[in-house]
Amino acid sequence: MTTGMPQEAEASITTTETDLEVVSTELERWLTAKLDTATDVRVYNLSRPTHSGMSSVSVLFDLDWTEDGVATTAQLVARLAPEATAFPVFPRYDLQAQFDVLTAVRQCSDVSVPRVRWVENSADALGTPFLVMDRVTGAVPVDNPPYVFGGWLQESAVADRARVQSNSVHILARIHGIDADLRTLSDSSGLRRHFEGERAYYEWTRRHDGLRIPVLESAFDWLEEHWPSDPSEDVLCWGDARIGNIMFQGTDPVAVLDWESATLAPRELDLGWFIFFHRQFQDLAEQFSMPGLPDMFRRNDVVAEYENATGFTVRDLDFYLVYAALRHGIVMSQIERRRIHFGEKQPPENLDEYVMHHAMLAGLIDGTYEWEKK
Repeated sequence: MTTGMPQEAEASITTTETDLEVVSTELERWLTAKLDTATDVRVYNLSRPTHSGMSSVSVLFDLDWTEDGVATTAQLVARLAPEATAFPVFPRYDLQAQFDVLTAVRQCSDVSVPRVRWVENSADALGTPFLVMDRVTGAVPVDNPPYVFGGWLQESAVADRARVQSNSVHILARIHGIDADLRTLSDSSGLRRHFEGERAYYEWTRRHDGLRIPVLESAFDWLEEHWPSDPSEDVLCWGDARIGNIMFQGTDPVAVLDWESATLAPRELDLGWFIFFHRQFQDLAEQFSMPGLPDMFRRNDVVAEYENATGFTVRDLDFYLVYAALRHGIVMSQIERRRIHFGEKQPPENLDEYVMHHAMLAGLIDGTYEWEKK
């Protein structure tokens, strides 16, 4: 943890009880069968990233094999759906859809995504479905603790941060311009379907305790009352559009990661999430009297950069910002439940405190939240 960082900024979050030794043995057995004609298949150097995600589980490993007399080594990542004992954040993990989207993006655009090699949809091999992709080397602005509290991005020169911002916004523009056959996403396409999916997700999080979180319920009501009269056309949306899912070498993006929420929806879905996500981290930094990164990803700057890159006029952004805060609020409420489940904290008396950014969301709903702070 960076010196001077508040202890509360980094949460202790249990995501898995996976035994890496078991994964190594079973993964080697599975890959031996998958590579078929290869010999000397060996899986080694297994590890988990220091800053792993809060939903699925990533395992880094090296793979050796020999085929047609040629010895080959690959550095790979296995992404595992969480096992039932890990108190999953989401009701389902469609790894086949992630595989299909990553493959299509790689084939149909110049957006840098890892090469995905295999997907296993059954739980037979590792006890849970997984996919395997090439490992990419670079730096990621981490979530836990949030990158606004310290690290390479905060330590970068102002001009370099500006380039990171511009390059990141242009990634959104390029993703939204991808023309690919993505029938795998058709069941969740459109703003209304997406919204009803979030409502169903919220109800799923309540299935055991029955808790109704007032600020989230108010957000659902607000969104219905302010529904866009003419949403923009559906495009490929990344779904989890934020710099924490971009790997950089210097200021250049080298990999766009985490496509599990990809969908066909208005592009403002990504823009709202992108702007909101940084801002809620910035608010958290200011809550602890730390500077954060106030010069980055300001609402007006992001919109101007995006419109200049695409020629598209962004509309209904207030709606999508509230929607982003609601979506993340549901996720955070489930993560909070998981922390309580594993004894990492006690249930809060105020139900809104299941949502880390509840004050921000309440301000967005009642119109008192200020975006462009001086």
